[in-house]
Amino acid sequence: MSKSYKKLKRGSERHVQLLEWFQSSLAWSSMKPGPRAVYIELKRKYNGSNNGEIFLSHRLAADAICCERGTAGGYFETLLERGFIIVTCGHHLGSEGIGRSAKYALTELPLQGKPATKEFMQWEKQNPSGKNRRSMAGKSDIRGRKTQLLKNQMSKNPAALPLKQADPLLENPAIYTSNHNHNKNREIKCTII
Repeated sequence: MSKSYKKLKRGSERHVQLLEWFQSSLAWSSMKPGPRAVYIELKRKYNGSNNGEIFLSHRLAADAICCERGTAGGYFETLLERGFIIVTCGHHLGSEGIGRSAKYALTELPLQGKPATKEFMQWEKQNPSGKNRRSMAGKSDIRGRKTQLLKNQMSKNPAALPLKQADPLLENPAIYTSNHNHNKNREIKCTII
């Protein structure tokens, strides 16, 4: 064992400690389980003195939490965006021509004699899609379903008017057959499912 491991009392074992103030932060409590699992794996690699030198590749993280490597990479991005970790040494090709994974520091812990930055405490919840919500006119709360507005609702909200869509039966009279019953003056009804 290296000198950095503190001698444990009899009956006690190494463990990962997540303090209450840490878990109650908005950045942690609103995060999905995948990034949390990667953070715990990163913290498992911390031995008391190696903050900033924590090594965990996407492949090893994916194996540890039973997911795909690309998925684990997304979890690392989430941890970086929320301020739980910082990259101290980026991934690179070593002198032997073998790829080296990035090294990380946990912001909840001191780094090189400096106090912990705890960047995740300043994180604020943002719109998950990253886009501004558009008008809900003509849309339903049920995913994949659209509502059609009544004529009087359309006249009250001109922004809710649907774009004029081409009607193939009106544009191409050659496709009319005796089986087609096309009503030109059909009403728009509101359907909410």
